[in-house]
Amino acid sequence: MTAIYAILIVMIIGAVIAIQVRDLLSSVIAVGVVGLGLSLIALIAKAPDVAITQLVVEIITVVILIRVTIRQGLPRSPHQSNVRMAGVAGVFVIVFLIAAWVSLAELPPVGAPIMRVSERYIEAGAAETGAVNLVSAILLDYRAFDTLGEVTVLFAAVMGTVAVLRRVGKKDMDANDESTAK
Repeated sequence: MTAIYAILIVMIIGAVIAIQVRDLLSSVIAVGVVGLGLSLIALIAKAPDVAITQLVVEIITVVILIRVTIRQGLPRSPHQSNVRMAGVAGVFVIVFLIAAWVSLAELPPVGAPIMRVSERYIEAGAAETGAVNLVSAILLDYRAFDTLGEVTVLFAAVMGTVAVLRRVGKKDMDANDESTAK
């Protein structure tokens, strides 16, 4: 439980930094830290599917936002000394490693039976669903809404990526339409 509290504190600090910092790139990175923290909390709460979905969406979002920020040529903060930046990076790495170590220490050993639901799926899955393939029965009968939600999130992330990274924008299309009309 202490790992969750530590991650929540890091998430709160990241959110405050994202709001207060003047540099847009630093703000995007701080938002990424908040999303990473949320993914770690889902992993600690024994919800790896939610953690993976959150992580994928967070990585795609941060990459897109960083690309848009750099492409816009927005002003960045003035150059700081290398010693100060190395110190900040070192502190961040140490905090991250400690949080990861504490989080991973609370996970059960690999192969340890921690879920009783899986036993029920194996024993009664074929009889309750009528499916021959037990994996398909679990995904489509027992966890259909969860699977639909995950697919929807991934679809939205891909569509957002396509919308942001497309080469032809609305302004370019309008300019092309005007030039062809003349």
